[in-house]
Amino acid sequence: MRKLALISLVILTTIASVHGQDMAIKPSARTQANEEHTKWIDHVMRSIATVKPGMTRRDLFKVFTEEGGLSTSTQRRYVYKDCPYIKVDVKFSPVGDTGRDRTPLPEDPADKIVEISRPFLEYPIMD
Repeated sequence: MRKLALISLVILTTIASVHGQDMAIKPSARTQANEEHTKWIDHVMRSIATVKPGMTRRDLFKVFTEEGGLSTSTQRRYVYKDCPYIKVDVKFSPVGDTGRDRTPLPEDPADKIVEISRPFLEYPIMD
């Protein structure tokens, strides 16, 4: 019985020691990864914040690219160039002829941004 108790104690001590070593390593590695992720998200938010109403569609393409799905020349969803999960919805004011005959206007790089949504996360849309 003593041998069994001693063997159990050795096993439990070994497990606790190994688990303690894991705990000593993981928090610093986790902290470093968290800091890197936080810095990247800060970079993304600052980059997105550079796009404002009054700028052009051309300016928008410095930070975003077009998303698949339904859109019009005055409203479209865009994805952040470095991550297809980060998106914004943008409304535009077309330049030039306003198409009095109600035909759809083509998208123009000079169209003005009227409104840009807050960034949000969503899985990519594939057409």
